[in-house]
Amino acid sequence: MLNKLISNELSESAVLPLSLLSKVSTHPLRERLYNELHNRPFPSISPPAQLTNMAIQHQGKLKQQEHEFISLLCNRFQVNSPAKSMPCFYQDFGLFGLRWERHLEYSTYTFIHQAPLTDQPFIKNAIDYVPSNWLEKMPGQLIAAVHLIIECENIDSAITHKVEQFFDNMSLIASAPVNSQAKVWSSFKLHDDGFGRFLIYQQGLSAAQLGRLVQQILQLDTYRLMATLGLPLAQAINSELNQLDIQLQQVTTYIALGTDKSDRELLTQVSKIAAKVEDYRSQSTYRFSATNAYYDVALQRMEELKEEEIPGYMTMQEFLMRRITPAVKTCQTASNHLEDISRRVTRASDLLRTRVEMVLQEQNQTLLKSMNQRANIQMRLQQTVEGLSVAAISYYGMQLFETMLSSLPELGVEYNHELVSGFAVPIVIGIVFVATRLVHKRLMKGLK
Repeated sequence: MLNKLISNELSESAVLPLSLLSKVSTHPLRERLYNELHNRPFPSISPPAQLTNMAIQHQGKLKQQEHEFISLLCNRFQVNSPAKSMPCFYQDFGLFGLRWERHLEYSTYTFIHQAPLTDQPFIKNAIDYVPSNWLEKMPGQLIAAVHLIIECENIDSAITHKVEQFFDNMSLIASAPVNSQAKVWSSFKLHDDGFGRFLIYQQGLSAAQLGRLVQQILQLDTYRLMATLGLPLAQAINSELNQLDIQLQQVTTYIALGTDKSDRELLTQVSKIAAKVEDYRSQSTYRFSATNAYYDVALQRMEELKEEEIPGYMTMQEFLMRRITPAVKTCQTASNHLEDISRRVTRASDLLRTRVEMVLQEQNQTLLKSMNQRANIQMRLQQTVEGLSVAAISYYGMQLFETMLSSLPELGVEYNHELVSGFAVPIVIGIVFVATRLVHKRLMKGLK
């Protein structure tokens, strides 16, 4: 009975968290964030094996075309197609397996074929088992393509001497990653078939360890190409920036020393330089930022390989660092140069605007002074006109007054016409003057 009660309590406590979670508000991205850690897992590869890896640049586009392309292969082999929202797809097609992964600006197609040991690797590769008429329809632009052969033999010095013939006697880069449990060779060059080559001899690695090593090598090869993708753009921009630098230096010299060039001409030159700089920034900002990001990931993959030297060969990390780092530094230099010119253009524009504003202020002051002088003249003219107006109104007032006086004899009023008219003149003038002043003050008061 006691055991039954304990069992019931345990079963209830096991159900309790689920019932609680059903009542708690859950973030809509919670499940997606959990699953993100398990996206693009390492493949499990059992030697011997052949792999062909292709990185196709799509620049964030062609999502529908890629889905239709993969679905076409699935329909051909009568297997389920991936969902449109899936960022990766892994499927065994019999003679070969496909691992497709979509990244921000490129996708990778990795074909895997389990093959027996052979004395002549790279004669037949994994991609040879893939339908060629399907490959011809692949959307995007090829950026990386390599064949990778995995052999399982005892790692000894005899292997090292016979490897060079598999790479058309090119200079080789080699190392012993995973604590010398494997040896990796590559020339990091394109061969006659347009593919690069990697050859791995391993001993004692599990399928998971070997899959992780293969993925790190393939990612490293792709990332080092993506990291140097901005180099041609940086080289092209650097030559243009040098010309803009000289032009901007001339403009700043004109501003500092003063020349016969007007501020309008200088401001026009600065505006043209600023427009070109912004154009270069719009072309290069994303590419240079991506270069730094890919470079950082490539460095991380190099560290994860844990390479040890093979006598007489450069390690992959040593070789790639000597090649990739200068390219990345060139991109960083171009980016910094671009930002420096942009800041200097802004300062030059500010200086010219300040000079233009000062000139405008001086012109405004001169204009205001001229307007004040005109206002004073107009005021004096107005006062003169007011005086003349008083005289004119007074004259017409006297005419009206004399008309009134001429009617008085008809009423029987006797008076001295000349005497009354004489005394009336100053009175009429005074009345008109006072009236005009009152009107003037009322108008001025209304304006205030």
